[in-house]
Amino acid sequence: MLPRLQGDASFKIPMTPENRCVLVVGAASQIGYHLLPCLADAGFDAAAVSRFPAPRDTRSARWYELNLAEPSGLVDSGLRPAAVIGLAPIRILPALVDTFAALGTARIVAFSSTSRFTKSGSADPAERELAATLKRSEETFARLCAERGIGWTVFRPTLVYSPGLDRNVSEIARFISRLGFFPILGEGRGRRQPVHAADLAAACVAALQVPRSVNRAYDLSGGETLTYREMVERIFRGLGRRPRIVRVPPGLFKAALSTARVLPRFRKLSAELVTRMNMDMCFDHADATRDLGFNPRTFEFSLGPTGGSAGEQYPEYAR
Repeated sequence: MLPRLQGDASFKIPMTPENRCVLVVGAASQIGYHLLPCLADAGFDAAAVSRFPAPRDTRSARWYELNLAEPSGLVDSGLRPAAVIGLAPIRILPALVDTFAALGTARIVAFSSTSRFTKSGSADPAERELAATLKRSEETFARLCAERGIGWTVFRPTLVYSPGLDRNVSEIARFISRLGFFPILGEGRGRRQPVHAADLAAACVAALQVPRSVNRAYDLSGGETLTYREMVERIFRGLGRRPRIVRVPPGLFKAALSTARVLPRFRKLSAELVTRMNMDMCFDHADATRDLGFNPRTFEFSLGPTGGSAGEQYPEYAR
């Protein structure tokens, strides 16, 4: 369990006119694409750190190409961030807490996942290990921050999407675009709450400005609940197509999945994906609404007014 600490109403991030630096770790991501301009709009000085080169549009931030497996690079950069937002996997953050503390960081917002809960009972050993790693990483991160006097916040989003940038919803869209149909197991009745990356970016900015969010973990779900089948139908319509959904027997579905895993892009797909199509994966975001004003949008998949997606304009964020 994470430490049972409540938000500290007296906690103030020591932002000054001389230091409003917020370091974004893992900036070359779908949340980073939305977060960097949000920070700039809120008056923060955003510094982006990634192991990837700077995109063509750095989205209102200074960009540092660094591999945080060697924290000395961060120390040598001269950055002294008052706050850090970690978009990289939470498992890497505990090893960096001492570095951030030495740089004078007072606040860290980190991202975990509701997979900590939904995959803990999976039949797939790799998924159970992922859930255990998320749980262990959250607890270690929170403990180290508390020991070093750093205020922490952990976000656990549900199914994250941003058209063209994510590897969840956008993969379904790519399948539909290429083949014109989409296969599901059974009725696809499992309930989902897709959450847009832009809404998660807004939550990050809010957390930096709301003392009540310090030393708390939040589940962040989308603005509506719909079945897996309904989600797929929305994607069809967003592509301007009539839904063509094919119900596939479990055995055939698993065989097709095994074949797809030969391709590098689908290598990490698990057979448990089949089972989860009919499982509810829902979480309450009421705490985030109360503390952060979190007001996520309903699920709509759109390629935008030009017929393109963010992923086509900025493929560097769609890795």
